[in-house]
Amino acid sequence: MPDANERAAPRAVLFDLDGTLLDTARDLAAALNRVRVAEGLTTLPFTAIRPFVSHGSFALTRLGFALADDDAAFEPLRLRLLDEYHARIAVETMPFDGIAQVLDWLHARALRWGIVTNKPGWLTTPLMASITLPRAPGCVISGDTLPTRKPDPAPLLHAAALLGVAPHECVYVGDAERDVEAGRRAAMHTLVARYGYLGPDDTPAAWGADGEIESPLALCAWLERRWPEFAASGP
Repeated sequence: MPDANERAAPRAVLFDLDGTLLDTARDLAAALNRVRVAEGLTTLPFTAIRPFVSHGSFALTRLGFALADDDAAFEPLRLRLLDEYHARIAVETMPFDGIAQVLDWLHARALRWGIVTNKPGWLTTPLMASITLPRAPGCVISGDTLPTRKPDPAPLLHAAALLGVAPHECVYVGDAERDVEAGRRAAMHTLVARYGYLGPDDTPAAWGADGEIESPLALCAWLERRWPEFAASGP
């Protein structure tokens, strides 16, 4: 039989940023290809880059230049990639389809929401300022807000504290294994955003999440199935 924490309805939903709340892949892919072209290389197809976006600048630099992290050329190329991305951070980026409706759904049920990302603050802040959402997040935790980042649970625990809820009253939604690991270590409910940047080698069924969703709106349906009071409490 589930314990009281399992039965209690959540009071907040936390989202990963890239690949979960916002579709940032095209702007990151464009930045990587601009650096490749400057280095005399051809562009990579978007489909080859997309699965690596949630893994950050290190993974994108490895993909783009086939270098080990300790190669002398690696860090300069990674920093150029980030600078290129910062310069054109929200040209094609937008919320995933359905996110606006999800945020309205959460608001109608007095559920708080926030963001926990490994993206550094100097990129997260201008990105969020460039995007229009119907509801403002109650907190935004970037990769450098604390000394540790996901898969460490500390950023998620910090977000819960800022929202004024207990960790077990949160659902964390992300598209990477480290998101599920962080959420589980924080004693939160966890969902895999399968619409995000998963690659062919990812095995989300083995990550131990509480569920998987194929679209943002499927989050609302998942919550209503698990806690029927949500279905009865709003439009």
